[in-house]
Amino acid sequence: MSIQTPEEIRAADAATSSAAPAATAASVPAPATDRVGHVEQHGTEHVPASERHGRPSSLFWVWMSANVGYLYFVVGGVLMLLGLPLWEALAITVVGNLWWALVGWLAVSGPASGSPSVAIMRAFFGIRGNKVFGAGLGVLIGLFYEVINVAFATLGAIALLAHFGIGLPAGGEWIVLAVIGVLSFVIGVYGHATILALAPWFSAALAVVFVVLAVFVFGAADWAYTAEPLPVADHWALVMLGFAIVASSPLSWGIGADYARYLPADVSKKAVAWYTALGGFVPALLIGALGVIAGTAIDMTDPELTIGEIVPAWFTPLFLGMIVLSSITNNVLVAYSTGFYAQALAERISRPATTIVTGIVATAAAGWVLFLSPSFLDALSASLELSVTVFGPLVSIYAIDIVLRRNRYRGADLDDTRKGSPFWYRGGWFLPGVVAMVGAMTVAVLSANTTLYVGPISAALGGADLSALVGPVLAAGIYAILWLTTDPYRDPAKRPGAASAAMIETDAAASARTEGVDA
Repeated sequence: MSIQTPEEIRAADAATSSAAPAATAASVPAPATDRVGHVEQHGTEHVPASERHGRPSSLFWVWMSANVGYLYFVVGGVLMLLGLPLWEALAITVVGNLWWALVGWLAVSGPASGSPSVAIMRAFFGIRGNKVFGAGLGVLIGLFYEVINVAFATLGAIALLAHFGIGLPAGGEWIVLAVIGVLSFVIGVYGHATILALAPWFSAALAVVFVVLAVFVFGAADWAYTAEPLPVADHWALVMLGFAIVASSPLSWGIGADYARYLPADVSKKAVAWYTALGGFVPALLIGALGVIAGTAIDMTDPELTIGEIVPAWFTPLFLGMIVLSSITNNVLVAYSTGFYAQALAERISRPATTIVTGIVATAAAGWVLFLSPSFLDALSASLELSVTVFGPLVSIYAIDIVLRRNRYRGADLDDTRKGSPFWYRGGWFLPGVVAMVGAMTVAVLSANTTLYVGPISAALGGADLSALVGPVLAAGIYAILWLTTDPYRDPAKRPGAASAAMIETDAAASARTEGVDA
């Protein structure tokens, strides 16, 4: 890895300082590259200081609009289908969603670098390693959630048409799927400014529907609901399984920098972290809890059909419309970031183009899942259960790297993917990130207990699924140890911030000597 000289550091700091005044004012208008109703021009490259604008509070509405969603209602219902007691299911919903604090922490890297998350991942996987463990896994994660959202929206749209007596011709469901696909990805193609402008309106519309739904759910809830008693070992196995399912949602959002990177570099890190975390935590918790409570009154295997048992007829189309809209709004953020991941794999293709391509792939896959696979809900549950084995280690490594690197990410360095660039390391791979990711993923998979697979570690522990805990903790520990003992950072003088500190000490000593001579 190339290390900057003091002269280079001074020049970089001077350039940053000279650009900062124009970027720190929150009233700075959006640049021509990031305007509402226009396709955003920036891709994986960093946003210059002169184009930074906005306030951290905007992040709350971005994450709120993406997470006021039907998926959390379904996840809450899944906890009841597992056979968990009501109050335990509610407690799991709270604890599992505490991972949103980690998502908020990741977002602070956006203003520091001006780069999207997939570019920042080059720092802890290396240029080539990032194509596998950052961009590669990111595309798979993104496609996974795009498929879920398109599937939910399509089912909701078909049910909504049926409610109004509109029959579909043979193959008509595929037409509905195609329309949903277009609606799901068009806003993501436009990009950052358009997403921020629409987010508060989406959030408000969806929140109103969920508030009304909550009135009916609470009115029909069976607060004396009791689950069938189970042996202690089986019971705790279900508790850990439920925790893994709930945790899989926040742990999948390792993309906080994507929406914070336009903010000025000197914004409050606490504000960025809090607004991001709360924007996801509040709706995930409240809607997940609503799904749990609904599970005491109706069969949550297919809520789109059974919800009619506890709501009046006039509310059913609103409920179905909420499913469609919330799935689409969640896909806005997912599609936007998946476009970044795909562009990091194919750098010559623009972000709008990669967003369109991944959207087409996800829509086709959703069609297979919906109309050709045997059970959508079973496939969803199994996927959520296993996905945390990948998401957890990735997000954890990202979080600990921010700590170790003191959030010092230079966007220009992250953009440089040439051999010998600052994050080329050895052959384009950074050993700490690769080893931590592979090792933690392996142990997490071995510790998982799903409807399709039980790992040997889980089996030895009586079926307890520890993947949502073991994966993140192990990944962070391995990465931190190797980061401190592997080149280039085994040398404290080469660690982020050390060169600047040494430069300051040298300048201070020189100044003292000069003052002594003058005296």
